[in-house]
Amino acid sequence: MWPKVIIVAFLVLILYNLGAGLYYMIRDKGQTNRTVNALTWRVGLSVALVIFLILGIWTGLISPHGVGG
Repeated sequence: MWPKVIIVAFLVLILYNLGAGLYYMIRDKGQTNRTVNALTWRVGLSVALVIFLILGIWTGLISPHGVGG
C-alpha cells in the first residue's frame, strides 16, 4: 500500500511543478528564474521516482507484472 501512495504523491508533485513552470513561463515572460526552478524540481522528482522504482523492484518491495496483469 505505501509504495503506491508514494508513487502517486511523486506523480502529483511532478504534475504540480510542470503546471507551475507553465504558469511562471506565461506570467513572468522570462524575467525571473521561477520557471527554471519549477522545471528543475520536476526533473529531480522524476529522477528520484525512477530511482525509487528501481530500488523497490530490486529489493522486492514492488513486484512488476506484465501488461495483461
